[in-house]
Amino acid sequence: MKRISLVLSMCLLLVLTACGGGQNAPAENGKNGANATNAAAENTATEDKKAEDAEAADETTAAVDRKVFIDAKELADLQKNEKDLVIVEAAWGEGKDGMYRKKHIPGAIHMNTDSIEEGPVWNLRAADELEKAFLEHGITKDTPVVVYGEDTGRDRVAFTLLYGGVEDVKVLDGNIATWEAAGFETETDEVKPEAAKEFGTKIPAHPEYVLSLEEVQEKLKDDNFKLVSIRSEEEWIGKTSGYTYIPKAGEPKGAVWGKSGEGNSGMDYYVNEDNTHKPWDEIVAMWKEQGFGPENDLSFYCGTGWRACLPWLMAYENGVDATLFDGGWNEWQMHDELEVQVGDPKSDDVVYTTVGELSNDKAAAE
Repeated sequence: MKRISLVLSMCLLLVLTACGGGQNAPAENGKNGANATNAAAENTATEDKKAEDAEAADETTAAVDRKVFIDAKELADLQKNEKDLVIVEAAWGEGKDGMYRKKHIPGAIHMNTDSIEEGPVWNLRAADELEKAFLEHGITKDTPVVVYGEDTGRDRVAFTLLYGGVEDVKVLDGNIATWEAAGFETETDEVKPEAAKEFGTKIPAHPEYVLSLEEVQEKLKDDNFKLVSIRSEEEWIGKTSGYTYIPKAGEPKGAVWGKSGEGNSGMDYYVNEDNTHKPWDEIVAMWKEQGFGPENDLSFYCGTGWRACLPWLMAYENGVDATLFDGGWNEWQMHDELEVQVGDPKSDDVVYTTVGELSNDKAAAE
């Protein structure tokens, strides 16, 4: 009997062990299945992260592609390959009053600079007004745009488009004569823009490109900040304001001279006789002679913003994160309490005073 009981006990033990093993197996398999599922999820997440990183890298690469100035051949190629391309002839006034009516690049539309800026300061318009102007000209953030013109109105418009958020903005290096010299035809019939419905992002997309009057005053306390005057020598030393509607002459105290000139719409230090821009290293060398360079925190200004946009675009194309003091001398001289310098600060005859002490007889002749 004892033997039978022992055998029965051993059988019972084997059955219980087998049952226990059977109960444990599914749990173990479930654990292994969970591990496999988690591993698959982790692999998927890893792949998704890689894809996101690659996309971010692509966006970063696109963001640092700052090529602005193109030649006539490059513009002609864009005409063939970019079906949504908008070519803008930028100038003050209506198209019927200027070069546009005489001749323009085929397919180009005219943009009156009044649509992006307004007096009496001639700062850039408010965000809603800029959006209205862009959309009326068929421009959204994704529209490839090439701007050209006879003066720095082209640079003013190109800067404003970038500031607003247009991602692909180019400038024809030269003007209509440059286009013709390359062997391309022109036309005279007006091209009406096809209005766009949505811009695609909040305007301005890049508020950091522009400094206000208050921000400039604060930044002038920093030795690394250079407020760069893009004005003629007579404006720089305070002989004339350079404008018929600006009564006072001088410069903000602490400004440095980035030069301008008389020819080529006052930009002959920056452009050649054919209106193409000068090499970057030549511009940097000129700035170095004046005591500043790309390593500084640069903000460009002029009288009302046009001339200052050209060196800003050149700096932007060459990877320098400069700003624009949009109000320029016009806005500065409207505030009696602000400090000014009259004369070259490098000379002994420079005078430091305030706007309120300046005479009101320095407007340019009609």
